[in-house]
Amino acid sequence: MRLAAEYVLPLRWSDDDAIGDLTDYLGELAGWIDVTVVDGSDAPLFAAHARAFPGLVRHVRPALAHGANGKVRGVLTGVAVARHERIVLADDDVRYDRAGLDAVVSALADADLVAPQNVFDPLPWHARWDTGRTLLNRAFHRDYSGTYGIRRSVLERTGGYDPDCLFENLELERTVRAAGGVVRLRRDVFVVRRPPTLSHFLGQRVRQAYDSLAQPPRLLLELTLLPTIVALRRRRGVLLLIALGVVAAAEGGRRRAGGRGVFRPSAALWAPVWAIERSVTSWIAVGARVRGGVRYAGTRVARAATPLRVLRRRHSPGGPSRNAGPVKSGIAADGG
Repeated sequence: MRLAAEYVLPLRWSDDDAIGDLTDYLGELAGWIDVTVVDGSDAPLFAAHARAFPGLVRHVRPALAHGANGKVRGVLTGVAVARHERIVLADDDVRYDRAGLDAVVSALADADLVAPQNVFDPLPWHARWDTGRTLLNRAFHRDYSGTYGIRRSVLERTGGYDPDCLFENLELERTVRAAGGVVRLRRDVFVVRRPPTLSHFLGQRVRQAYDSLAQPPRLLLELTLLPTIVALRRRRGVLLLIALGVVAAAEGGRRRAGGRGVFRPSAALWAPVWAIERSVTSWIAVGARVRGGVRYAGTRVARAATPLRVLRRRHSPGGPSRNAGPVKSGIAADGG
């Protein structure tokens, strides 16, 4: 049975190395749900994608011209032209199966935003490294995935969300919460994500650390890691105990909400490696903020995300909307 929902995939590629895998996936996906790909790639690649993508996939250009975050511009374009109220937003590396897609769409029956859990497949060493972060996030709160289910109406009420923030997932969630929307975390719904290339992984290290600037308590904790390691460098037994504590916390995240059946038993052992990485990159991220922001897509982005209190004032009943403008009219204003 076909789902009464829309799948929106924002895309901007500089090469087509993964086109075969994506095309095969879109072909299967289009048999389950209406699919819109919002493609910001340069003209030659856009034309190649138009030829490669299955005929049932709608392939369009981003219509919004403003905003530093191209992914958000693609999402808002896709939401504006969506044919359904229930929408699944997904990065180009996300790979749903039918069960996961059904679970996310069904959860939108009584929620405005649904957040499932991504899991890397396959698992090269750098994906195992990043899984340490995933497990620690699951242990202490939740992980931010590359896909959401959302109701179109909530973004119509808010006029979208800010396209000038780096941490677009947090900005989206906070915007929905600020508008009174219901956010449901589905840590038990596991959706496959293809790992990045090694070069892309290395390029993400500081940018991901920069996201913590939108979460001051977390940033403070991450900034204390490096001074603590340096201060205890001669007390190896204490450092070992701390490392074991990090592993234990990650293992708690692995066991949470059915994760034992998905994450490998050895996954938690990578968590101290990731913590050491973050102890360094958090300081580099702060330095980038002092210099005006972190490098992203050829520009500097200063703001990780908008504080929730600011968004609540902006989107409270009768309050002005100052994001992208109403989703429909915002697209029209930019010529889409």
